Amino acid sequence: MPPQEPEAPSGGVLESPSAPRSGPEPTIYPIDLEEQIDPDAVKVMRRLVKQGYEAYLVGGGVRDLLVGSTPKDFDVATNARPDDVRRLFRNSRIIGRRFRLVHVLFGGGKVIETATFRRAPQQDDSDSDDLLIRNDNVFGEAHQDAARRDFTINALFYDLEHHVVLDWVGGMPDIERRTVHTIGDPSVRFREDPVRILRAIKFSARLDFGISPEVYDAMVECRATLARAAKPRLFDELLKLLRCGAAHRAFWLLWEIGLLDVLLPELSTFLADQPDHEDTLWRLLDEIDRMTRERGAPLDEVVLVAVLLAEPLKEACQGARDRVEAAYRFLENIVDRLNMPRRIAEPVRRVIAILPRLEGGRAGRFQRTSLYPAALEIATLYARARGEELADIEPPLGEPAGAPSEGFAPAKRRRRRRKPRPEPA
Repeated sequence: MPPQEPEAPSGGVLESPSAPRSGPEPTIYPIDLEEQIDPDAVKVMRRLVKQGYEAYLVGGGVRDLLVGSTPKDFDVATNARPDDVRRLFRNSRIIGRRFRLVHVLFGGGKVIETATFRRAPQQDDSDSDDLLIRNDNVFGEAHQDAARRDFTINALFYDLEHHVVLDWVGGMPDIERRTVHTIGDPSVRFREDPVRILRAIKFSARLDFGISPEVYDAMVECRATLARAAKPRLFDELLKLLRCGAAHRAFWLLWEIGLLDVLLPELSTFLADQPDHEDTLWRLLDEIDRMTRERGAPLDEVVLVAVLLAEPLKEACQGARDRVEAAYRFLENIVDRLNMPRRIAEPVRRVIAILPRLEGGRAGRFQRTSLYPAALEIATLYARARGEELADIEPPLGEPAGAPSEGFAPAKRRRRRRKPRPEPA
């Protein structure tokens, strides 16, 4: 869609709903997205504008609508401060310590996240090699908020009042080219926040976008900086790659760029040692993607992590007298490196250790445990990856054969009936 020149037209397209917009003018693309926007997000923006504030739909919601996908959430950006937003919406709460934003709450647990415009923090020139952002807590204007975002496709603002997309960073051309590109120098942006490297892979995989050559080269150049990122964020981004419905493409890119060497060297070494015709992991990831699309929701976290690490884990347990202990030793470095929660690590150890018995139809007492549904799903993924069926595996106790296992609630214990005590003589 051709852009609209900033100087024209008359009629207020370039005017803020409340006050003249300062700073550089955006390129304007007339397009009507209102019918596709969540009605509650529309209510939030309309009320803010009515009260004299700027308010736009921003980020992934705009991007997904433009590429024909269904957004998972609709975020609003405004020049209203958090206390102002809280005052306008009784059904809201202020969250966050490092940076305060407002959750406007609607029925069914729906949340419209409303954030005040921010600008990029001033960097300390005393250490030019250390660009890591440690404070991102400064209010700004709309154009500054767009410029501080990571990728051009995520920095588009939608003006509901005038039905136009505002583009300060060249995001619309990248949407049309289906390309992931950073705002500014990719090497600088990745050193500021190394997790952006994983986000680039996520968007490329999920949206089926290419990665610009400059960004690709910077990802390779900056891959070692991932070791400096916060561990919980790294693990969270890996989970997002497994959940996104394009895990095969995402982890292939991780391996090709050399990021697996930093995040999961155990898996990277295992893949490097495999013969060319061995593709079990990639077929497993295909099955995860297929099941994610079929269900319209991601698989359980224990299942996802167990499947990702199953092959090298099985190799580590092979021939061990205590398979659970062997799995424990293998996973310990990964748990420390990525801050993997114990609630995930412990079940993964046990499930992988029992998997050979399960595939052989010898579940035994494990069938009574709360982990059996997860183990059954992993075994099913393996069977489908091999083009087989799991006719010999028993369903969880209390379910008829072939019934799907819903959730991973703890198994109920059966009460023993007490024998009546003999009457005293």
